[in-house]
Amino acid sequence: MNPKALSGKSTKRGALAWMARDKVTPNLLMLLLIIGGLFASWNIKKEILPPFDTDVVNITVSYSGSTPEEIDLGIILPIESAIQGIDGIYQIDSTASSGKAGVKVELLDGVDANQLLQEIDQEVSRITTLPDEADKPSVALQSRRRNVMELMFYGDVDEIVLRTIAENSRDRLLLDPGLTLVDLKQAPDHEVQVDVNPDQLRRYGLTISDVANKIKEQALDQSSGEINASGGDINVRVQERRDQINEFQNIPIKSLAGGSTLLLRDIAELTRTFEDSPKEFLYNGKPALAINVYSIGAQTPVGVSDAVNAILPEIEASLPPGVILAITEDDSEVYDDRLTLLLKNAFLGLILVLASLSLFLEYRLAFWVTMGIPTSFLGAMILLPSVGVSINMISMFAFIIALGIVVDDAIIAGENIYHRQQQGMDFVDAAIIGAKDVSVPLTFSILTNMIAFLPIMTLPGILGLFMKAVPLVVICVFAISWVESLFILPAHLGQMKEKPTNRFGLFMDKIQALVDTKLQRFIERIYRPTLEKALTFKYVTLAMAAAILLTTLSWQASGRLGFVLFPTIDADYVTVTAKLPYGSPEANLRSVMKTIETGAAIVVEENGGETLATGYESRFEGVNVYVTLYLTGPTVRPLNTEEVANAWRKANGTITGLETISYNTTGRGPGGGASISIELGHSDTATLKTASEYLSNQLTYFSGVSDISSSFSSGNPQLDVRISDEGLALGLTANDISRQLRNNLFGTTALTQQEGRNEVSVKVRLLEEYRQSEADLLSMMIRTSSGDYVPLTRVASIKRSISPSTVTRRDGRRTVDVTAQMTPRGDSPKVVASLQANVLPQMKIDFPGLDIQFGGNQQREAESMASLMKSCAIAFLFIYMLLAIPFQSFLQPLIVMIAIPFGCVGAFLGHIILGHGLSMISLLGIVALSGVVVNDSLMLINTYNIYLKRDIAWRDAIIRAATRRFRPIILTTITTFGGLAPMIFETSRQAQMMVPMAISLGFGILFATFITLVIIPCLCAVIEDIRKFFGSNTKLAKEAILTK
Repeated sequence: MNPKALSGKSTKRGALAWMARDKVTPNLLMLLLIIGGLFASWNIKKEILPPFDTDVVNITVSYSGSTPEEIDLGIILPIESAIQGIDGIYQIDSTASSGKAGVKVELLDGVDANQLLQEIDQEVSRITTLPDEADKPSVALQSRRRNVMELMFYGDVDEIVLRTIAENSRDRLLLDPGLTLVDLKQAPDHEVQVDVNPDQLRRYGLTISDVANKIKEQALDQSSGEINASGGDINVRVQERRDQINEFQNIPIKSLAGGSTLLLRDIAELTRTFEDSPKEFLYNGKPALAINVYSIGAQTPVGVSDAVNAILPEIEASLPPGVILAITEDDSEVYDDRLTLLLKNAFLGLILVLASLSLFLEYRLAFWVTMGIPTSFLGAMILLPSVGVSINMISMFAFIIALGIVVDDAIIAGENIYHRQQQGMDFVDAAIIGAKDVSVPLTFSILTNMIAFLPIMTLPGILGLFMKAVPLVVICVFAISWVESLFILPAHLGQMKEKPTNRFGLFMDKIQALVDTKLQRFIERIYRPTLEKALTFKYVTLAMAAAILLTTLSWQASGRLGFVLFPTIDADYVTVTAKLPYGSPEANLRSVMKTIETGAAIVVEENGGETLATGYESRFEGVNVYVTLYLTGPTVRPLNTEEVANAWRKANGTITGLETISYNTTGRGPGGGASISIELGHSDTATLKTASEYLSNQLTYFSGVSDISSSFSSGNPQLDVRISDEGLALGLTANDISRQLRNNLFGTTALTQQEGRNEVSVKVRLLEEYRQSEADLLSMMIRTSSGDYVPLTRVASIKRSISPSTVTRRDGRRTVDVTAQMTPRGDSPKVVASLQANVLPQMKIDFPGLDIQFGGNQQREAESMASLMKSCAIAFLFIYMLLAIPFQSFLQPLIVMIAIPFGCVGAFLGHIILGHGLSMISLLGIVALSGVVVNDSLMLINTYNIYLKRDIAWRDAIIRAATRRFRPIILTTITTFGGLAPMIFETSRQAQMMVPMAISLGFGILFATFITLVIIPCLCAVIEDIRKFFGSNTKLAKEAILTK
């Protein structure tokens, strides 16, 4: 038969034919994609991870000296009431602590954050009931800046010296045009402290407020208008600004009898220092201060790091003796390491693909098919900026995923062209006819792949933002791959010489001929007889396949594989956070910090010393102690972060006097947070306390559960002051007493002024020796409206009580969070299931009115699963519709889609074989797999339909179609798995978060190959049996014609 007769299509017309015969245009197009992609890759934004922070509006209000309950009632509740009706808000979390109110407003995905920010700001500004002494509410979008480097200055020097060094270094760095944002970490605010002697106040008839007002009135620097003189306008300005201590000391406070003046220095001690709060910041046991350098806009980690490192010698040369500079964080190294890792995997995958193709196809054809991969990748680079994708670890991983899939398109076209060449066709005609043969099914195959990745884009919250780059990158690659496979590849294959003449070509031809002979022998002697037997016993074959499917799904449903929302990203540090009871003295904080530091030293000494860690940072703030151990790179250190945390936990032992202690080992990304998080809600604080203690105790009975923590705190001792009848009789009000006590104990800010890049506050209060004990409070004097002073105990009664250290609310409800870590993390679903079945129902009985909800990872997991199921249903419907159009059939798309659940079997088996637990990333791989496994089935049914159109009996047609498609199916399987294999078997800790998706795709396509080659033909046979049973004379062929 004339080879052209095998296809009824003309080789003379159409874009495919024109491009295949053109020797210039396809090469220009390829050159355009490659050069354009290279230019785009140089200019595209580069970062370690994509932005994954959800839009959050933070509302903060400072109310110095106030209790949490006072802030909750006077500030939190009015704010929540004002904003709760605004559309676009997902959740409102609020925390009232001593002196501060914080409201975190999480916005829904897709809303205009800036518009909502304005609405929230307007509603908050309309509130008229906030306390007069409270600062103006701050309403702002949460910053999304990315920390690139951390520079640590430390040594046995004064805090003021360190601060001066750090500020000078910051200012020097900001002179570089490549650096935009540099700030100080954990740096207390500058403050001028004015400590007043109460005896002097009484002597001169003054109060703290009087002194503060005088400072504010005298230390003035403001415009007072202008004079419109004939020679031009002249500004008038009162300049009485005070900066130095001696300037403040000379502020006049009161005119005395005899014409003398009472100055501030006569009644107060003035000191230039920092805000007075229980804080300490150390590095390697010495006082320290750190600078954080951030990347903004298009700045890259490498660019920022290079700019900083160029300036560091100058900074180091300026350091005084005893001060050391250490780089505790440099994301450029992480970026380089991860980029190198991913590029290595991509290169190895590309080599494996080329090697695999060269064994089965003529080596020149294999080369041009493989060249389609970098061409598609670079072409996709041109599109990435328009879809908002940067170069980061996730987008680079997406390219590796695409590497294993996109080659399928070129294989389908290239192998069919090769098949035409083997039939004796002229190379140009073979290229045209071979491309046209598969143009329709190839187009629909690419469309189904695109749709299969779309559900990943619909994931809500952090996970959706984190993984959004994967579908966007893959879709861009598929789009360029379609162009390359149908308009560029045929031209290259059609213009090849018919026979290679060089020695290498002849050698490769011999190898390929040998492999082809062995393959054809395998098809005829093993596969064809096996398929014929499977068709003869089709129901037994299908029953066995169904048994495998059900067994695997049952194994997964049993929970043996485990499940986590997101694999943890191995951080280069471990942080221990210890919380002490409220009111704990600094001595206790220092003791706990020292114990944790000692534990860290033991871990380092026993596990490699400098090969494990570079140093440790320790600090305390309020009643919390934080110690961070900075680790060496993941390829250097002998332990991963989880192992370091376990060793540290063991070295610390049981530390007495703590409310909670936790060990954080997760880096950036959505995999952090507690393994188990349960939110308890109730109107009664005592009930919340008892319920949280009960639940915390129940969690101790589960194996592998550690770091159990409750957000409920024991509370702080409180002295409740109530005005007495005598106080009222003296003309005092509760506000008078409250204001004077607040000013005496906490102080009042007289003024705040800018000094360079820093704000400096002037704070007035009593000398510390007069506000250290309960006795000091009882002996305080209160000034009446007549100017006389009376003891506090005379005008008020005082009783002891307990004040909650914090008050937390979620969407208006008072809540307590109980959290815990699980080792291994994948076992948390078992614990959650047990809690739901046994513990939580009993708690609802024991604590009437108690509201129990899972939060944290469990909440995100439920939301993600619900969204994924909904999106998958829609995606599968569209895939079915896309398959029905070319098949012109309602039944055949269902046969093709049968491969999808069997692909899941391969994915699950891959996780079992390699010892990986399932995660949301695994499921996303399975979702993406659904489009990939459809490809081979689609091409098989397409070939089957072509044979049926030639009036070949259905059994012979399916056998011919299966044997004809055996080589391309095996090729696509080998190249897909080969392209993903380096990532599947990657042992680097940096890549472990992405490995599950590669496992799902790689092993899924392996198993789906068996389904395509055996089960799909059996299903076609069953459909024919069904038709015969119902007496239909219309063959499946007549119902399922690909093209009319």
